[in-house]
Amino acid sequence: MPMGAVRRTDGMVSLPGGAFLMGNEDGGFPADGEGPVREVTLRPFLIDACAVTNARFAEFADATGYVSEAEKFGWSHVFAGFLPGVLRRDSPRVEQTPWWCAVSGADWRHPEGPGSTLEGRWDHPVVHVSWHDADAFSRWAGLRLPTEAEWEYAARGGLVQRRYPWGDELTPGGRHMCNIWQGSFPAKNTAEDGHRGTAPVTAFDPNGFGLYNVAGNVWEWCSDRWSVDHHRTARREDPAGPPKGSSRVLRGGSYLCHDSYCTRYRVAARMGNTPDSSSGHTGFRCALTA
Repeated sequence: MPMGAVRRTDGMVSLPGGAFLMGNEDGGFPADGEGPVREVTLRPFLIDACAVTNARFAEFADATGYVSEAEKFGWSHVFAGFLPGVLRRDSPRVEQTPWWCAVSGADWRHPEGPGSTLEGRWDHPVVHVSWHDADAFSRWAGLRLPTEAEWEYAARGGLVQRRYPWGDELTPGGRHMCNIWQGSFPAKNTAEDGHRGTAPVTAFDPNGFGLYNVAGNVWEWCSDRWSVDHHRTARREDPAGPPKGSSRVLRGGSYLCHDSYCTRYRVAARMGNTPDSSSGHTGFRCALTA
């Protein structure tokens, strides 16, 4: 634990661990390495019920003087639809995903770039944080990032091989269960679920283990290095990912996920990105070995 850190386990859920079925082989993205379904066994651990909020990250930054990587780089990725016309016009688009703009001055304190603030969003998940930023916060708090296996076990909430943390139907009885894109992506978001961008970390009902927003809202960094095939031969007890790799795992999907191109709000879905990357839909939650 870093000098001066105080381990805070308030707001965490204690889970017993044990064996569960991890992965997916039906209706997902085989190229992402979601399968094969395999039995994994975990030791007991604790995990945040909610993603780390802007308020919690501000406490860390104020206490340590920490400067995030987006602040050091001077820019981060922002969804184009959130930007005023001039800023959208002057910010370079990402070639393969033109709904993203590289915005100068965008960071966790200024989620949509210059002129934007955290007013009214202190209880929303912090965004524009890289894996390195999330790891630094976790260490300061005397915690760590969850492994990918811990994250999926916790997100499943005790359900076995269900598509979502609450079952197999996306909107049971017409009820919205998570914060994802509604409408036609990327042109029109009807916000039928109540949110166009991030939602408060306790929005929507928790899963069976008491975790909030493990589907949609923001992608969450895990400790594992990214690979699409290592888990086929990896250890099945407390797996921690491959020993080498240039990217890290993200889980959970975000408010920009839509079934027309991305159903990665499914509980088994996964994505990788370089550990210095940041964007307006990426956050994290912490864990601790019991």
